[in-house]
Amino acid sequence: MESTKTAPVKTVMFQKVLIANRGEIAVRIIRACKEMGIKTVAVFSEIDRKALHLRFADEAYLIGPAPSAQSYLDMKKIIEVAKKSGAEAIHPGYGFLAENAAFVKMVESEGLAFIGPPSSAVELLGDKVEARKTMKNAGVSIVPGTEVEIASEDQAISIAEKIGFPILIKAVGGGGGKGMRIVKEKSQMKEALRGAQSEAKSAFADPRIYIEKYLEKPRHVEIQILADKYGNVIHLGERECSIQRRHQKVVEESPSPIVDAKMRKAMGEQAVTAAKAAGYVSAGTMEFLVDQDRNFYFLESNTRLQVEHPVTEMVTGIDIAKEQIKIASGMKLECKQENIKWKGSAIECRIYAEDPDNNFFPSVGVVHSYLEPSGPGVRVDSGLSEGLEISLYYDPLIAKLLTWGNDRNEAIQRMKRALSEYRISGIATTIPFHIGVMNNKRFKEGRIHTHFIEEEMEKGQLIVGRDSDDILEAVAVFSALLDFQEKKRTKTPSSKTKSKESPWKIEGRRMGLRRFR
Repeated sequence: MESTKTAPVKTVMFQKVLIANRGEIAVRIIRACKEMGIKTVAVFSEIDRKALHLRFADEAYLIGPAPSAQSYLDMKKIIEVAKKSGAEAIHPGYGFLAENAAFVKMVESEGLAFIGPPSSAVELLGDKVEARKTMKNAGVSIVPGTEVEIASEDQAISIAEKIGFPILIKAVGGGGGKGMRIVKEKSQMKEALRGAQSEAKSAFADPRIYIEKYLEKPRHVEIQILADKYGNVIHLGERECSIQRRHQKVVEESPSPIVDAKMRKAMGEQAVTAAKAAGYVSAGTMEFLVDQDRNFYFLESNTRLQVEHPVTEMVTGIDIAKEQIKIASGMKLECKQENIKWKGSAIECRIYAEDPDNNFFPSVGVVHSYLEPSGPGVRVDSGLSEGLEISLYYDPLIAKLLTWGNDRNEAIQRMKRALSEYRISGIATTIPFHIGVMNNKRFKEGRIHTHFIEEEMEKGQLIVGRDSDDILEAVAVFSALLDFQEKKRTKTPSSKTKSKESPWKIEGRRMGLRRFR
């Protein structure tokens, strides 16, 4: 899996890095840099003046108004700040400019280092049709479909009839469910093509689409890879990402309940082959669909640090963000494939500023109070703090809650405990929804696929709401409120009068009331 290929590469660790992002991922990268002794430069929009990542960075620069097109997506402005601040490299995080080949080229042309793959790999893997061609030629198993873009309805129908309905129309230049349509029969093709092309053009400025065979109830399993500039490529095992809503991952875990050692080895080898075929460098992810017979097929590649990378860190002990930075500076991979070990089980719940009781409608407002869970095996990656405003300008992902256990059951039980401790007031969040997932019988048994959420909600098996412990706590707090108000009506006892209640208990109640306002 590793090669001895060498190339003249500059190997000097960066002294200063600009993070071209915001929120929890900006905080995550800043922390990695600090531990490596690297100074950090943050950028922010006008609405992010109180953002948490600004407090941790060594320097911070305003780059524009709230709309991302005028701030976090302004390539020229970000590069201008990087040069002005003396940063030698730019880390894009995820989202925004992370998979924008034009931005990578611009960074490279300005003599700055891009902490991610080269523009050639971003360009190749960002084009889903070209990526499929490359993988097929390299011997990587791909979902049956086209290696050419669809030019007409007749062509689409001909291909669909050849591979068999249902089929999936997908955007060549994007992902995340945009520009995607399921077609179950010939009569649906015309409308589906029009809708997919229109959405793809709007989302990615690229109306091109292609066709894949639609797999019924697949699992979404991805492989984390690391590749250096010397041709060395290794994999860090799999992540199960089948718990999705509207094609967006909401819960991830490692290892996958369906993957055994033999399957992990086979998928890992295909992921490494895929990375080498694309000339990949840096941390990245090769995504696969797994059918009900445990056959797996290459789906696409994410040429960036994944949102869910911490679950892999928790079971391998490898800091993927640091590895990214080391690779970009020209260092060789120190870890060998045979030395990668997986210990225990880790789960991540993505916490969104959305209201589960209102069809997951985005929730905006000011965070009034904020209390993170802690204790053994708990990790929180967050960009939140009290007084921070959540707006509609950016992605509603506000934090990631992770737990580790010696086995999957312990990780789930620990997650339930951590979710019950997590307190965010002022906005609605998906915390109650995640409690419902963790309590779900099918999830606990590992019987999941990409349609799990919609199926369970339709059957009424996925209870969205706080569990009984939270209800009891709310009742206790309400009771304490009534008791506290009653005591305020009475005269405060003199110093000679002994109170029947401990002052610690009274203060504890008051703290509880403040927490739930």
